[in-house]
Amino acid sequence: MLRRLSVTITAAIIWQFCSSLTLAETKNPTQADKFPPSPLELTIPDPLLPRKPDKQPLTVTEQQDLAVALDNLNQEAAAKQQAGDKVGAFDIWNRELRLRRYLGSVAEVQALSRVGAIAWNENNRPEIFYIMQRLQKIQTSSFQKQKKLAKTIPSTTVDVELWRSLAIAYTNLRSPKEAVAAYDQVLAAVRQNNDVAAVVETLKTMGELHMSWFDYTKAADTYEQLLNFAAKNGDRINQLAYLQQLAYIYEQGRQPQQSIKIRNQLIESYQSENNLIQIPELKLAIGSDYQALAKENPTLLPEAFKNYQEAYTTAWQQEQYVTAGEALQKLIALYRSQGQTEEALQTGQILVQTQEKAVNFYGMMKAYDQIGQIYLERKEPTLALAAFQKGLELAQQLKHDEAYFTEQIQKLSK
Repeated sequence: MLRRLSVTITAAIIWQFCSSLTLAETKNPTQADKFPPSPLELTIPDPLLPRKPDKQPLTVTEQQDLAVALDNLNQEAAAKQQAGDKVGAFDIWNRELRLRRYLGSVAEVQALSRVGAIAWNENNRPEIFYIMQRLQKIQTSSFQKQKKLAKTIPSTTVDVELWRSLAIAYTNLRSPKEAVAAYDQVLAAVRQNNDVAAVVETLKTMGELHMSWFDYTKAADTYEQLLNFAAKNGDRINQLAYLQQLAYIYEQGRQPQQSIKIRNQLIESYQSENNLIQIPELKLAIGSDYQALAKENPTLLPEAFKNYQEAYTTAWQQEQYVTAGEALQKLIALYRSQGQTEEALQTGQILVQTQEKAVNFYGMMKAYDQIGQIYLERKEPTLALAAFQKGLELAQQLKHDEAYFTEQIQKLSK
């Protein structure tokens, strides 16, 4: 008994000495490839291990006891961190991580994920590097096991729980490429198992991941797959949600052609439910998409006009006067760009009425300014002067842009 106690004490002293040495070596690394050896790969004896598990695996009871001890280490490390001892905290966490591997790959990866998130928040570059190294080693080992099993049992599927844990860990370490690769493994496995719910959930997670890293191309592909699933299953609620997400993605990714297709599908969906509130905004966006495409293909310009007009009409019918005003503004700019000043003037007069309905005096003032500018283009100074005078009246009420309108009137009066 005395001999066994002295061995345990000796092991503890060796562990503390090696941990301190590792800690001293990892301070202030300059480059990732010059980091000291990883503290997660140390093979020193630890008093929490009854023996070397590599030679004789731990029993179920021993694993349970070790899990409790490691949970205590995690709490101890968290307490040190909260007390401001970050070095001491990661020293304990590294010990915990070294021992977690004896509870299986999933348990180890989940612990690496947890500590990795803390390391990222603390901007602890060496720790992030060590954890990434360990995750990649586990990933490589998993691939090798899968290959061996596939040779003997071709229908063998991947360890979904392990790969999902790896994906979450990589996400916590802000490594989207590795996270997506891990989720690809999960997706392949759940598809092979015909687990539709898991496929949808995995695609959702991947879509959110792509979005968080502004990878709109991959995000679009993912949400298109989700949209197809929803359409096949008659899931109208999610179908609508995916269409809305795709509309946003294609807008951010500056893909007007795809954006038009998705927004038209959204309009059809809203109309089928007699929900017309969203349609004016969608028509406005479609008009902008066609206007963008018309820069390369002028034959599409009539589609821009058409959608702006429909946006105004549907907005007016629903008393959405602000949106109606936006559509008229777009039309005026488009008419002027095409030299259609008569149409622009008529639209400007309608805009004044619309802004009045919206009780938007600032909008009315700006509308009179536009009308005045159009009359100047047509070399009709008398009518321009009348428009600027009306604009000045509103400017005086708002106490805004008075000097501008006064200057315009003075120029014309001379």
